[in-house]
Amino acid sequence: MCTGTCSRVVGAALWPLALLGIVANILLAFPDWKTEYVHGWGKRLTPEVLYLGGLVGGGVMVLVPVIHIQATGRRGCCGNRCGMLLSVLFAAVGVLGALYALTVSMLGLVHGPFCQYLNGTLLVWGRPFEHHEESSSQESYLFDTSLWDTCLDPPGVTRFNVILFSLIGCASLVELGLCFIQIFNGLFGCLCGTCREDKMNEERAPQTYN
Repeated sequence: MCTGTCSRVVGAALWPLALLGIVANILLAFPDWKTEYVHGWGKRLTPEVLYLGGLVGGGVMVLVPVIHIQATGRRGCCGNRCGMLLSVLFAAVGVLGALYALTVSMLGLVHGPFCQYLNGTLLVWGRPFEHHEESSSQESYLFDTSLWDTCLDPPGVTRFNVILFSLIGCASLVELGLCFIQIFNGLFGCLCGTCREDKMNEERAPQTYN
């Protein structure tokens, strides 16, 4: 596979992953599919949602290199050396974005959602699973679904939180791998030169003799 073809494949694969991260991050701001939790920005949402890991890191910071990576592979079979070198730099930006999204999503999963729960006899707002992890050596709530009903409001917020942060984390992991592939692909194209479809077609065309 030529380096330009590889760039097009990587770019095409990154598009849906970046869009998935953006959509998942936006949905995290609307638990129970209601807008009331966004009011008073930051009061009813976890810091990990507000860090916008999926939107900024796995989304925008990956979409920027995607546009250039796909443009690199448009001319002929491979882009030129300069284009390949730039694709390496843009892919490095994608790596940083994917790492940011992965880190934020892991933090969101570890600390759990912000919700209303019963603390003794009082209904309070907070992060019950964060305190549970600090004060107990029991199994994490991520592996004990019987604990997910601890959050009373928003209803089902624990499952909502786990699914969406998991999607962002998985998407960012794949993005990370694809961006590393493009870094090596771009370095190979930059160091070893480029090829053109017209030249390849000329070499493949049968020769005619008079």
